[in-house]
Amino acid sequence: MQATRERILTILKECGQVTVDELSQDLGLTSVTVRHHIEILRGEGLVAAPMVRRRKAPGRPKHVYALTEKAATLFPKRYTHLISQILDEVRTHFSPDEVDLMMKRIGERMAEQASIPDHDDFEAQLVAIIEFLDGLGYMAHWKRETGDDGDYLIHIANCPYERATHQDDEICGLDMAMLTRLLGVAPQRTTSAVQGDHHCTYTISVPAE
Repeated sequence: MQATRERILTILKECGQVTVDELSQDLGLTSVTVRHHIEILRGEGLVAAPMVRRRKAPGRPKHVYALTEKAATLFPKRYTHLISQILDEVRTHFSPDEVDLMMKRIGERMAEQASIPDHDDFEAQLVAIIEFLDGLGYMAHWKRETGDDGDYLIHIANCPYERATHQDDEICGLDMAMLTRLLGVAPQRTTSAVQGDHHCTYTISVPAE
């Protein structure tokens, strides 16, 4: 990202809300130039539409800018470290079987948030499942193996918990439980990113007519 826009995002993160004049003074740029950069950031969904800041003293109200939720992903997060610490603490109190059961329940609760069509068209259900997975950041797609009676495959190109799974592969049980609840049948994991494959692949046998 262009350095000036990175600096604008940093200022917004630190201050919460700022005006164009405040940004101009901080950056040493004209207000026209600042507005140009803000409009680019707004187009990228990183800066929200301006809001009115009411003045305590007489005068025209000022418009202020703030970050969107999407912009939060640009700043450092330590979720992986937190997850590992939580799992370490969980392991001190529960057996491996109990930890696995916990992951299973979490996966099932996540699946309950999906809106999957309840009808006999399995491929329509797959489309809805992939849309749900993509909303969680999985970058998933499905295809059918050669032949009308071929199995279905779900490929997952991105694991949202990738760093954590390399340290704590119990988290993979969450995915299996979630997919099982979504599909109504337990899939078979045939490739695994944790084990060195390029991505995770799940095979689903064709449901009986």
